[in-house]
Amino acid sequence: MCYAQPITMSDEKNKLYYGDNFDVLKRYVKDESVDLVYLDPFCGCGTTVQVAQRLNRRWIGIDITHLAIGLIKKRLSDAFGPEIKATYDVIGEPTDYEGAAALAAEDKYQFQWWALGQVGARPADPKKGADRGIDGRLYFHDDDSGQSRQIIFSVKAGGVSVPQVRDLVGVLDREKAQIGIFLCFEPPTKPMLKEAAEAGFYKSTDGTVYPKLQILTIQQVLDGKQPEYPLHRRDATFKKAPRSRPAAALNLTLPLLMED
Repeated sequence: MCYAQPITMSDEKNKLYYGDNFDVLKRYVKDESVDLVYLDPFCGCGTTVQVAQRLNRRWIGIDITHLAIGLIKKRLSDAFGPEIKATYDVIGEPTDYEGAAALAAEDKYQFQWWALGQVGARPADPKKGADRGIDGRLYFHDDDSGQSRQIIFSVKAGGVSVPQVRDLVGVLDREKAQIGIFLCFEPPTKPMLKEAAEAGFYKSTDGTVYPKLQILTIQQVLDGKQPEYPLHRRDATFKKAPRSRPAAALNLTLPLLMED
């Protein structure tokens, strides 16, 4: 048996984005509703998920795009800390090389959004179309000026070559970006690594240096490797969710039962 109570966002002020629906949803996610599971089948940027998690309630969030799933994962980590990842499962996204390859063959844009989500970047433009050599961006601060620095991503699902790396160097110069990430399936060739090395380094305000052009393979990302950039200030890529202070963390994973 399933009991469902629809939640309608009728308040004009709550028709915006991200956290603006928080207070409305909190009225429905009651503390006494211990035995209920909160389902949002179009969870978008994850407001319902965050509210339910904050109140230590069980939840299920569903969305069709890897863009939305990546945003929700980032939102949960910002609000509850990276340890929150151990308390939920994401079903339907690649977890190995074969799964990533299948996604790339099925839909290159979904693959691109998934890949960018794995490294904390956001798509340059979620709309499909000309990208001018930019698939994603990641912003960071490394001083007190308030000025954002940027990392530009180029995602390649197919073959790779030296000219593609050289093109990214040109994009960095055009956009005045500090770092570029070439994210690809195939391992880079020695000439590609040489081209990347010749791009030089970015020197941060604390004296640390980072390769200006970095090549990462999908397998390396799946193994946990991330772009190298200054982290002594803060990541400014997404509008951050407010930091939440829930009760003691519980693993509230729900078993999924398949019936014939």
